[in-house]
Amino acid sequence: MQYTTHPTSTRTRPGCLMLPFALAARVFRPSRPGRIADRTIEGLQIARTGIGLGATAWVLYAYPMQESLPSFAKDELTEILISTGVLVVAGPMALALFVAAARAPGRAVYVRRLSGPLVGFGALFASVLVLFLLLQNSGGARLAPQFGPFQIVFLLVALAAVLFAVPFGLASAVLCVHYVFRTGDVHEILPPLLSPLLVWVMFGFQLADGPPVAAPEQVQLLFLVGPPLSVTLLSLWELRRLRTRFGITIRGALHRSCGPATGR
Repeated sequence: MQYTTHPTSTRTRPGCLMLPFALAARVFRPSRPGRIADRTIEGLQIARTGIGLGATAWVLYAYPMQESLPSFAKDELTEILISTGVLVVAGPMALALFVAAARAPGRAVYVRRLSGPLVGFGALFASVLVLFLLLQNSGGARLAPQFGPFQIVFLLVALAAVLFAVPFGLASAVLCVHYVFRTGDVHEILPPLLSPLLVWVMFGFQLADGPPVAAPEQVQLLFLVGPPLSVTLLSLWELRRLRTRFGITIRGALHRSCGPATGR
């Protein structure tokens, strides 16, 4: 049985350039004490991501692109932001349904564990709000004169806030998707339930978009269906492993099983 509970790690202070990324990782990585962290599951997730990145690099190298590299990078960033937006909507709804469906004493426990996802949501919302207020229609420049002789100080603080919020927001969007908005802090069963929903929603968006490379139809179909199908299969396997190795089931998580409660 290869699993560990969430470790208590010693943290070193990151440099100034890495501070937004380190803070985003700290905010969005599940950190509930006692949470099951299965090394086999994590290893397969990393392997799937690595294979996906390698396959994407290969297809970009093997076939001519139908759009410029900056446009392709912009499309990939847009997909990440859309994924984040889907989680912002679907995540709270799924958590609310899960908590509402749980019986006592699980419901009270899960309500207390909502602090992790709420911290992630608040951090993401704050970074977007800062960028919107300071950059939308040159909001920072328009606010500066209201500070009179201190407007230079305000502009320097605003510039520092923007330079921090941009990498923090981008890292938050990626980690938010990777860790499924810290729903694992509420219960281990939630990430494998939500991940397929996210990838199949993104599959719908990708259907409406043209392929980035001039590849044969079979290759295009493989790269279109492969990611959501592999995530779904991995999630089903993860649910099975949680049930067979750790006794964690959906009914047990909701405290609705006939036998002893298996929710954590």
